[in-house]
Amino acid sequence: MSTALPNSIDDVLALLRRGGYIADRSLATVLFLALKRGRPLFCEGEAGVGKTEIAKVLSETLGRRLIRLQCYEGLDAASAVYEWNYARQMMEIRLAEAQGGVDRSQLGADIFNERFLIRRPLLEALQPHPEGAPILLIDELDRTDEPFEAYLLEVLSDFQVSIPELGTIKAPEPPIVIITSNRTREIHDALKRRCFYHWVDYPDAARERQILATKAPESPARLSGQVVAFVQELRGMDLFKAPGVAESIDWAQALTELNVLDLDPAVVDSTLGVLLKYQDDIQRIQGSEAAAILQRIKSDIAAVPVG
Repeated sequence: MSTALPNSIDDVLALLRRGGYIADRSLATVLFLALKRGRPLFCEGEAGVGKTEIAKVLSETLGRRLIRLQCYEGLDAASAVYEWNYARQMMEIRLAEAQGGVDRSQLGADIFNERFLIRRPLLEALQPHPEGAPILLIDELDRTDEPFEAYLLEVLSDFQVSIPELGTIKAPEPPIVIITSNRTREIHDALKRRCFYHWVDYPDAARERQILATKAPESPARLSGQVVAFVQELRGMDLFKAPGVAESIDWAQALTELNVLDLDPAVVDSTLGVLLKYQDDIQRIQGSEAAAILQRIKSDIAAVPVG
């Protein structure tokens, strides 16, 4: 059962929190405006900061279907919009020929109808859905080529696609569109102009502790505080890939599985592969660097007055 769209920024914050997403007010504001104005929301940011999760949470809390288009290099209309089921069309042709008296013009019309149409994510998102307009997640748009980006611009302008054999198909109700990018390349200004934009940054320590309390509630508060402090330190270093929120959650959950109550250098060294994804980064942090970070963060935590 679908839920009505939120009527205020506070409603958006509450909606996201119900789905376990701890958002800051700036994200809630731009999301509220995107929902209110029916505009796509374009989210950029480092990998693992929670861009994709926004669409998943909206789908869950609004009771709408989630349709995901995962982008990659070489993505084309056949994979993103539609294609014909050629195998079924060939079977139909052979059956018609076997029965004799084939009217080729009529046969052509028969095999190019919706029975043989395979709907890919973009076309599926334009179809009517009983629970209301779906959530269309266009994930990691920066991985695609510029020609597909130009095609997407046309789709998002009028929420319609043209199929030569069937004509123009237009959405009766535009989908709620969330576009994400890890900024491995710049997205053209023309597409960004059709969207509301938000840079999804790493959370500050206070919000990240809230996130861990929501996503890893079994992790002791002391351990979660140390995890957040350690990760915040790493993000200030010149690493090949700083850990995102997803890695913080994974690390807290992994440490809890190991029954760790307090970080120590040995535990950090043996579990860095959960937190860091490049060997050069792991080698840089392991050993004396990890021990130094631990000493700093524990001193800082101890210096914070209780209450």
